[in-house]
Amino acid sequence: MDGRNRFRWAWWLLAYASLALGIIGAFLPGMPTTVFVLVAAWAAARGSERLHRGLLADPRFGPVILAWQRHRAVPRRAKRAATWTMLVCAAVLLAVMAAVPSHRGWMVALPLLCMAAVGAWLWRRPEPPA
Repeated sequence: MDGRNRFRWAWWLLAYASLALGIIGAFLPGMPTTVFVLVAAWAAARGSERLHRGLLADPRFGPVILAWQRHRAVPRRAKRAATWTMLVCAAVLLAVMAAVPSHRGWMVALPLLCMAAVGAWLWRRPEPPA
């Protein structure tokens, strides 16, 4: 029995846990969706063929997953959605922290730097061929 089959349950668990986090991220500001869905597809390919097929067939997730798997590319629409979500989250963070008089600067700077780094990385990814 190879390592992939021996740990199939772990891949299955990672796939479903990542998908759950991705779904939560679709509704919870500041929590990513796409990265968790990509991890779910990667793990499902090793632990749940049924989930993997379902993710690829999904009209929302399938095209993004396929673009990443085939070309390591991110569609422009996904880039825009992620960027707008991060901008909204940054605005909410700044508004909330402005209302708290004793906040520490790093509590604002760290998440903003993380979002800026993710945004820069994301926009440097190629777009899938037409």
